Amino acid sequence: MAKNRIVYCCSECGVETANWAGKCPSCGAWNTLQEFQLDSPKRKASSGRLNLSQNSPRRLSDLDTREETRYVTGISELDRVLGGGAVRGSLVLVGGAPGIGKSTLLLQVCDAVRQQRTILYVTGEESERQIRMRADRLQVSNHDLFVLAETDIDAIVREIDQLNPDLVIIDSIQTMYTADASSTPGSPSQIRECTMKILRLTKDKGVTVFLVGHITKEGGLAGPKILEHMVDCVLYFEGERESNFRILRAAKNRYGSTNEIGVFEMETKGLVCVSNPSEMLLSGRPENCSGTCVTCSIEGTRPILAEIQALVSSGGHNAARRSNGIDYNRAAMLIAVLEKRAGFPLSSCDTYINVVGGLTLDEPAADLATILSLSSSYLDRPLGTDLAAIGEVGLSGELRQVIGLNQRLAEIHRLGFKRCIISSNYREVPSGFPGLQIIPVPDIRRAITAVLGK
Repeated sequence: MAKNRIVYCCSECGVETANWAGKCPSCGAWNTLQEFQLDSPKRKASSGRLNLSQNSPRRLSDLDTREETRYVTGISELDRVLGGGAVRGSLVLVGGAPGIGKSTLLLQVCDAVRQQRTILYVTGEESERQIRMRADRLQVSNHDLFVLAETDIDAIVREIDQLNPDLVIIDSIQTMYTADASSTPGSPSQIRECTMKILRLTKDKGVTVFLVGHITKEGGLAGPKILEHMVDCVLYFEGERESNFRILRAAKNRYGSTNEIGVFEMETKGLVCVSNPSEMLLSGRPENCSGTCVTCSIEGTRPILAEIQALVSSGGHNAARRSNGIDYNRAAMLIAVLEKRAGFPLSSCDTYINVVGGLTLDEPAADLATILSLSSSYLDRPLGTDLAAIGEVGLSGELRQVIGLNQRLAEIHRLGFKRCIISSNYREVPSGFPGLQIIPVPDIRRAITAVLGK
């Protein structure tokens, strides 16, 4: 009789080693190796193989692409993030914090997808009765929706073979298990084996599968990192549970752009698409208040206005710095530039920066708005609610060009702003925006002087 063996598996990257160590030999994470006892190695030989229908090489020119490969889900913001709709035979991973609305969104997809498509909703966390109660609350009434409460991935695969659905939703991948891996459900080896079986199923049958994934306290998806490499698309559902607004973002997409975002509002009857995020993000903006400035960010193909708030107070906590919505290192660099090039002694002050609405700005076009909001807070002078700022700031304090300027200005003009500060490095000042005064400046010092009079 074969003896059981003990392996140590990293909860971050999924690598298995025979000996325990404080530091993972693969990813370098500390205290992530967990002990698992494996049975005798009698796994199915094909458990991790892709049994594709076409198992012989074919010429690229001979492949037929006339067959429909993409269909709309019926939820416009989700279709935008996916690149125009769900792709037939794709594996999509949806991650997010508990209670953020992942299951609600996917259950609404079940009702929105029509066109005589059969849907199977597999739940490993809730009972069938709980799913029915949630469906009644969300007014889901699709007669082609089937519900299965099961955690055995092999039993799920058999049911999919019999039902032959067009869309499968598995909630969640951390609750699934297979007899081919002897570790507990939710362990890296179980998640890896279960995902491989689902991946093989999507390629064999051409079914679209949405996986729900939990995230860790650090904000990453729970399980091995190989999980994100195996799927075709990784979506993150972001937002504060205390807020009604949610943002859907693509971290990986083999069939579309990763720059698009979808904005939703959580209401009593579920998530509602926000077609005009700029108005939503600017709603409730205070008037005649210092430390706030509006900028325009381009997320994929859509310009979105965002409000950047800054608070500069006298030092008392060893120059504390907090940044929410803007990269911390980027914010620290802008504070240093403002102190060196404009003469603001911020090193002795506590500085806090926040992007309203839970939006994350990762492009340099928001630099100038951040600089102006910090300056406004330090001087305690309001910039005015009719001002917007667009521009990248260099280490010398100069303003640089950004892409899509006309598209950004059109969105600013549409929402009724009267002034906008841009870089003077453009060949000519953009025109065609009546009522919008465009102020070109070469550096941050003149930008501050133009709006605050310092």
